[in-house]
Amino acid sequence: MAKIVKAKITLQIPGGQANPAPPVGPALGQHGLNIQEFCSKFNEATKDKMGEIIPVEITIYQDRTFDLKFKEPPVSYLLKKAAGIEKGSSDSLKQKVGKVTRKQLEEIAQRKMKDLNTNDLESAIKMIKGTAISMGIEVEE
Repeated sequence: MAKIVKAKITLQIPGGQANPAPPVGPALGQHGLNIQEFCSKFNEATKDKMGEIIPVEITIYQDRTFDLKFKEPPVSYLLKKAAGIEKGSSDSLKQKVGKVTRKQLEEIAQRKMKDLNTNDLESAIKMIKGTAISMGIEVEE
């Protein structure tokens, strides 16, 4: 018999660093989930990605069990890491804060491919390039 889904929650948590403090505790506590069990399961699964922001989709069932589905870090996080910057530009048209190469865009696109809504690498690169431009990061061809 299939389990009945009670809720689906998406959180972004640093890998290997989940704890019962906000945002994890309040988001899961309201559904009656064992927060400590979630934290240990999440931390064990993401210990190799320590410090990276990991989006996780949590499916909570009626019997208070749950499943985790991990995704790749957000494109903005990967772009900031590739460009070596702290944050994006507040005025992306006038103020450029960093540079990335086409090769770096391609690496990010390949990493994010399963999370994007395309199967074409060129389209994925264009999406990531658009994000880079909106963040004030120059793209060197």
